[in-house]
Amino acid sequence: MPDVTTEVRTVPLADGELRLSWAEATDTGRRREINQDAVLTLYPLFVVADGMGGHIGGEIASSRTIERLRAVAETGEVTAHTIEAALEKAVQDIAAHPGATDDGTGTTVTGVFLDTAAGDPHWVTLNIGDSRVYLVRDDDLIQITTDHSVVQELVAAGRLSPEEAEHHPYGNVITRAVGPSEGVVPDYVRLDLVDGDRFVVCSDGLTKELTDYGIQHFLSEHADPAEAVEAMLAAALENGGRDNITIIVLNVGVSSTEDDGS
Repeated sequence: MPDVTTEVRTVPLADGELRLSWAEATDTGRRREINQDAVLTLYPLFVVADGMGGHIGGEIASSRTIERLRAVAETGEVTAHTIEAALEKAVQDIAAHPGATDDGTGTTVTGVFLDTAAGDPHWVTLNIGDSRVYLVRDDDLIQITTDHSVVQELVAAGRLSPEEAEHHPYGNVITRAVGPSEGVVPDYVRLDLVDGDRFVVCSDGLTKELTDYGIQHFLSEHADPAEAVEAMLAAALENGGRDNITIIVLNVGVSSTEDDGS
């Protein structure tokens, strides 16, 4: 089990303060020889990438994508435009790498960022592939992203139930990825800034081993992000750890100047 710690950042708002706390972990799991997942938690961007491809192709695809996004986060100017420009560069990196030219090489990229570029600050989720962003708001767990997978398309068409989808033989087949042959624009979802929200960003190594109910259970048991990440990772490993597992938990606290009477 990796060491997991909670980081905290306070962000001034026009009428108050935003307090963020987060933790992340990535683990090879019990069945894989290498970890093809990669993770980025650099305010204002929180992203998971799950690589795929023979030999080391998946590891290259996920790591190059994360490094390109890291460069964007370091500028502080994280928008849909800068993210898409970074993904285009990642596609070029992957295509140019001799170890990432096998058919099927690519990576998911899924996460959330705080958009402060215009108007009121708000969250934006981004997604390519079948890693996921969940939101807990008012004690309800909601899957914000929609999987880009063969199974999800069958569910959406009414040809497969969600229960059948969990054990479908094509469960690992995704329909969109960041790969060496094409650039893909993420799906985006805008979310208001709400006090008490909690985000989970994870690769499918977690959701293969824990149901949505299980994720919500561990979040409710552990308010601290690091403790929640550790508990979910331990449970996923105990349940089989069939794939690489990567988890981010992000807590959101919003206070206004009116709250302290000023």
